[in-house]
Amino acid sequence: MKTLQFRQAIAEAMSEEMRKDESIYLMGEEVAEYNGAYKASKGMLDEFGPKRVIDTPISELGFAGIGVGSTMTGNRPIIEFMTFNFALVGIDQIINNAAKIRQMSGGQFPCPIVFRGPTASAGQLAATHSQAFESWYANCPGLKVVVPSNPADAKGLLKAAIRDNDPVIFMESEQMYGDKGEVPEGDYTIPLGVADIRREGKDVTIVSFGKIIKEADKAADELEKEGISCEIIDLRTVKPLDYEAILKSVKKTNRLVVLEEAWPFGNVATEITYHVQAHAFDYLDAPVVKINTADTPAPYSPVLLEEWLPNHKDVVEAVKRVLYK
Repeated sequence: MKTLQFRQAIAEAMSEEMRKDESIYLMGEEVAEYNGAYKASKGMLDEFGPKRVIDTPISELGFAGIGVGSTMTGNRPIIEFMTFNFALVGIDQIINNAAKIRQMSGGQFPCPIVFRGPTASAGQLAATHSQAFESWYANCPGLKVVVPSNPADAKGLLKAAIRDNDPVIFMESEQMYGDKGEVPEGDYTIPLGVADIRREGKDVTIVSFGKIIKEADKAADELEKEGISCEIIDLRTVKPLDYEAILKSVKKTNRLVVLEEAWPFGNVATEITYHVQAHAFDYLDAPVVKINTADTPAPYSPVLLEEWLPNHKDVVEAVKRVLYK
């Protein structure tokens, strides 16, 4: 094992795959000369040159479309958005082209493309730069959606995403790029659609993903001091969703809390809640509790932002609620 920052794990994953396959290229704003807006492509221009690490104008619709079209001529692009908030400008290419090419061509054209960049809030970035769209993309057939929470998962999942023959939405976080963690040496991948039992427990299941899962970790540590044992599941992949891992855990603990940084209406937590009540109703000893942001645009004020975001105190309260404590 070696210790890497999250951004280094991302860069390693892309570089290792590009060394093996000349059809892979990276395109986006500031990915080349500036080494990436978050330094997640540091050194890649020097190694692979300007034909495979390509800076673009501020034109998400344009370079998303170039990426999608290039898959039809045998390429495997990685398209970086400076944030998925900006991907809204190019979402027509993602939803109406990337997600549908395979079906609309009768299987003649797969679309092996990765759209990657940060999602959700990252401090005081205000309403239009703090949005989480995982559930939007997961709702669209034809797309896979990956949201890693640590460097080791980021590298293994990104390599799997790059090798996948379908379009993958790979969502990171500005607030995680500096996170450090142990990463296996050598070549490895993590299969898409397989959750990780991050912490084993017996009293309650907590399901989460992405950077907000750190709040679940804090809550579990605090609750352990009170004799409450929490099992934490890191989804890692939102679509396909590892329903089996969730159901197996709930059948053991009989209680479920879902933590997600997203608006409360129609999100990933809603889908999980429905699936559990449909397939494990008789195992539940309490109603499922889901924890989300407030149902408003993200505020700029630090005081309001702290109130808007879920935190470990919310998780502690939710766990005690399902335990009737």
